[in-house]
Amino acid sequence: MNKAMNKAVQTAVVGVTGYAGAELARLLLHHPLLQGVPPVFAGRVEDKDLARGGVPLTEIHPQLAGSHGADDLKQEPFSWELMRERGVEVLFLATPHELSRELAPEALEQGLRVIDLSGAWRLTEPEDRAVYAFEDEGTQQALATQQQAVYGAPELHRKCIAGAKLVANPGCYATSVILAVKPLVAAGLVDLHHGIVADAKSGVSGAGKAATAKTHFMYAADNLSAYGVFSHRHTGELLEQIGLEREEIIFTPHLLPIPRGILSTIYVRFKEAQTRESVTKVYEEFFAGSPMVRFYKNGLPQIQYSVRTNYSDIGFELDASGRQAVIVSCLDNLLKGAAGQAVQNLNVMQGWPESEGLE
Repeated sequence: MNKAMNKAVQTAVVGVTGYAGAELARLLLHHPLLQGVPPVFAGRVEDKDLARGGVPLTEIHPQLAGSHGADDLKQEPFSWELMRERGVEVLFLATPHELSRELAPEALEQGLRVIDLSGAWRLTEPEDRAVYAFEDEGTQQALATQQQAVYGAPELHRKCIAGAKLVANPGCYATSVILAVKPLVAAGLVDLHHGIVADAKSGVSGAGKAATAKTHFMYAADNLSAYGVFSHRHTGELLEQIGLEREEIIFTPHLLPIPRGILSTIYVRFKEAQTRESVTKVYEEFFAGSPMVRFYKNGLPQIQYSVRTNYSDIGFELDASGRQAVIVSCLDNLLKGAAGQAVQNLNVMQGWPESEGLE
């Protein structure tokens, strides 16, 4: 690594209070190439506690106490003046979609590079974005910002991410399904007329920190439920990034009674009979140079193997005819599905080793 690549960068995080925000804070504080340059943490300016001088980071997330200078850091009221005073160069938005729609264009005008963990800028097609019902949809500013956004899956768009001003971090379910299916579709192996079925299950933290009737303990414990059938907002990411028509995939998410982790079971039919060796070759060639993907030559991934890591684990089984395959894809929804992938994108943008601070 040359000296230019070693140069630390001043980061800031808006939205550190959530689950993904906590992981993002931990990763940035421990990042080997960010030592001595702690992140700036900022929150809503209308928060009365912040207005009284800020809230200690370790009061928000006690698990960070004693961790690489966390005891001396606070979440402060957000302002662009604060960003300028601290010399912020890269801004992470771990914020609701609508707030990211507001802040990202302003950040670009301020000359900052943005990594947005929300769904605000992931989708290029208006019909796919319709599920979010953005109030600014179709405005000149929104369209101009969308044109600058790069979908933040390094395994797919590494070169574009490197020079991007705005990186739209992928959704957690979407990452799990896209990485499992894209290599096979790109190689022309999949019979799309037969269709793809993606049956995905996520831990409760995937729904965010705010409590709802369907995420509190009494509902989620000892239960397994499907939701968002034919309407989940991550579907558009699958269509756009894999290159599918809506009728070519059925994606059904489920809520698992566990804190974190995603397991996607995906069913595909091949145009022609394949061997284990031929399918393995497709995956290995596609993910050559992708350190955050672990491909299983034998056996299948499990959530317990990928949870609390930034790895995407992928394995498959082939039926006796060689025409049908079941692919299993696992990842941690808060890391490879959110904060870890955001730091992976930071590494790519800075020209650092992609897995720096993540292994």
